Amino acid sequence: MNVLESFSCKGKVALVTGGAGHQGGYGAQISEALYEAGATVYIASRNLSKLEEFAAGYPGMKCICLDLGDEGSIRHCIETIIKQEGRIDILVNNAVLRVALASWDVPTELFDQSLHVNASGLFLITRLAAENMMQRRNGSIINIASYMGMLGLDPANYKGTGMQTDSDILPSPAYHYEKGGMINFTRWAASVLGKHNIRVNSISLVGYSAEWENNPSIFTKNHAEATLLGRLCNSTDLKGGIVYLASEASAFVTGTNLVIDGGYSAK
Repeated sequence: MNVLESFSCKGKVALVTGGAGHQGGYGAQISEALYEAGATVYIASRNLSKLEEFAAGYPGMKCICLDLGDEGSIRHCIETIIKQEGRIDILVNNAVLRVALASWDVPTELFDQSLHVNASGLFLITRLAAENMMQRRNGSIINIASYMGMLGLDPANYKGTGMQTDSDILPSPAYHYEKGGMINFTRWAASVLGKHNIRVNSISLVGYSAEWENNPSIFTKNHAEATLLGRLCNSTDLKGGIVYLASEASAFVTGTNLVIDGGYSAK
C-alpha cells in the first residue's frame, strides 16, 4: 500500500462523541478530519439541533443523539449505527461533561455525576463499540485526553487571572483526575483488545483558542507563551493526528498517548 493511501479512511464507519464541538474546536476538527479522509462519520451528543447544524456543511455526515450519562442512550447509539451501517470501525471518545470544576469543595453529587459520564459512560461506549470491532478483528479507538492528565496545574498560566492557582479558592481536581484516568484506561484497553487487532490510543492536547487573533485573554496569552511554539491549538492542528491513529497508517501503534501540545509538556 502506498504510504499516502494508508492514511485513507474510505469505507470505514466512524463515531465521534461530542462531534459538533464549537467551530474549529476539538469535536469539529475530529469530525471534519475523518470526513475529509473518506469515512462515513456519525457525530453524537445530547444537542441534536447543534449536530444537524454542523453536519449540514458536510453532505453524508450523520447525526445521532447521545447522552453518556444514560446507559439506554449509549446502547441505542451503538445499535443504531450497527443497524444502519453494519459496523463501527473508528470510535473517538471526545465528549466530556464539565460539572465539577467550580472548586475543590463542590458537592460530592457533582463529582459523582462527572465520573458517571466521563468515566463510566466512556467505558460502556468503548466496550460496546469494541464488541462490534471484535467480530471483524479490526478497529481503532481514540480517546481525547489532555496534558492536564499528565501534569499538575502550572501557576504561571493563571498569573493575573484570579483563577485556579491565582485564587484563594482551591481548584477542582476533576478534569485532571478524569483525564489522567483516561490515559491509563487507554493503556488498559489496548492491553486487552490487542489480541483482537483493535488498537486503542489517546491524544493529549493543549488548549484550543478561537480568541487568539481577537483580543486574547490573560489566560490565553499565558498559556500560549508556555508552549514551545508560542501559540495554542488552532482549527487544524489536531486533524493529522486523528487521521493517523484512525487509519492503517498507524497499524502497529496501540497503547500510546500521542501528545499534540505545541511542546508544552516537553519543558
